Amino acid sequence: MIDSGLRDRAGRHVTLRPVDDGNWRAVADVAPRDDQRGWVPALAARYLVLTMRSDVWTSLAVVADETVVGHAMWGVDDDGSRWIGGMVIDAAEQDRGVGRAAVRTLADWLSAQDGGSVVRLSYHPENVPAARLYTSLGFTPTGGMEDDELVAELSQPS
Repeated sequence: MIDSGLRDRAGRHVTLRPVDDGNWRAVADVAPRDDQRGWVPALAARYLVLTMRSDVWTSLAVVADETVVGHAMWGVDDDGSRWIGGMVIDAAEQDRGVGRAAVRTLADWLSAQDGGSVVRLSYHPENVPAARLYTSLGFTPTGGMEDDELVAELSQPS
């Protein structure tokens, strides 16, 4: 479990946990709002399959208190940089500070690996809410692209 002690606006303790036999169905069923489906899959199940078929990515359940509310994944690039990917917070759980707590928790944990690793993520240029969130947490665009997404790097520990 990855735990930075952060809470959402409702006071729920937000942690990141391995996807296991007890929570994988709840993680697979995580669905974004309809207006976000241009940027993320309709269900987090797609990310679970990706991590099962990839040696790069690892899925995590985003948990508020004891309820699965989202999915995130992380990976390590060839240059040693750590990446956050596959972030989906369930539509019913959005706008409560869960995503902010999850990104901050994962970014802090990843940046502490190997004595201060670079942490990157990417997002679609039209995903303004994601851009605002990531910028507010210290991520700055690098000018690079990953497929059709802008790459941002954590400029300082959050």
